[in-house]
Amino acid sequence: MICSIVYQVSKDECERRVLDALKVGYRHLDTAQSYFNEKEVGNAIANSGIPREVIFLTTKVWIEYYGYEETKASVLDSLRKLKTNYIDLMLLHQPFIGLITAFI
Repeated sequence: MICSIVYQVSKDECERRVLDALKVGYRHLDTAQSYFNEKEVGNAIANSGIPREVIFLTTKVWIEYYGYEETKASVLDSLRKLKTNYIDLMLLHQPFIGLITAFI
């Protein structure tokens, strides 16, 4: 599976790049809360015409949202921005920072 990563892609270019990647066969998209482009990735998925079930979507919880309630709220926010009701892989971004709170 080829993965399209949108790290350091501007908001202006993000949606187009993700649409282009999906058009040529990419099915794994990797974004993160700290990339500040989950909304654009979600728009691209919604506008691609490709069933969500065939796209593997990864995003990451940013370190300032570690801790149960903060993480829960940030995941719900990511779901809203990504315009989906599930995320295939949710990671902790830099889990070695705040190690204790990251896993509580």
